[in-house]
Amino acid sequence: MKVLKTMFVITAITVLAAAPGFAQATGQKPATQPPATPPAATAPAQPPAPAPKPPAPFPEGAKVAFIDIQAIASNSAEGKAATAKLDELRKKKNSELLAKQNALKAMQDKLQAGGTVLNDSARAQLEKDIEKANRDMQFAQQDAQTEVQDLTNQLQGEFQEKLNPIIEQLRVDKGLLMIFSIRDSGVVAADAGLDLSSEVIKRFDAATKTAPKK
Repeated sequence: MKVLKTMFVITAITVLAAAPGFAQATGQKPATQPPATPPAATAPAQPPAPAPKPPAPFPEGAKVAFIDIQAIASNSAEGKAATAKLDELRKKKNSELLAKQNALKAMQDKLQAGGTVLNDSARAQLEKDIEKANRDMQFAQQDAQTEVQDLTNQLQGEFQEKLNPIIEQLRVDKGLLMIFSIRDSGVVAADAGLDLSSEVIKRFDAATKTAPKK
C-alpha cells in the first residue's frame, strides 16, 4: 500500500505577510508574477484551522478511515514549528521590503517637493535613482517570494517524510485497508468515528518528542 502523501503549498503572493500559514495553504498554487507596487507592511492574520473534535468511537469492523491534513498541520507540534519558521521569514522579508519602500518614497517626495529648485542635472539624476529603486523593489519582491516558496517546499518535504510513517503505522495497527484525506476525497458525509486526526496528532507529537536532536 502506498503511504498517504500530504500536500502543502504556500503561495508567495503580493504581500508576503498575507500569504496563508502552513496549514491554510493546502491546494493553492504559487503566484508567478510580481506586483507592480510595493507591498504593505502588514496584513490580516489568517484564521487557524479548527482543532479536531474529541474522537468518537471507532466503528467496529471498519476497514477505512480518514484524517484532516489541515487540522494535523495546525495542531501538531511539527506543523506549528513549520508555521513559526515561515512567519519568521515573512516578517524578515517584509521588513526588508518596507525599508526599500520607504527609501523609494523619500526620493519620490524629494522629486515632487523640489519643483523648480532642482536643476535639470539633479532632477534627471533623481529620476534615474527612482527608476533604479523601482526595479530593485521588484527584484527584491521576486527574490523574497522565491525564498518563501523554497522554504515552504523544504518544510513540506520534511513534514511529509515525518508524517507518512505515523499514518502508515496507524493503518497497520487498526487493520485498515485505507486512510484517506477527507478534504480531498469528495465525501460529503461520514461516520465521525472514522476520523483519526486526533490519534495521528497524538502519535505525531509523541514521535516528535522522542526523535533524536540533530
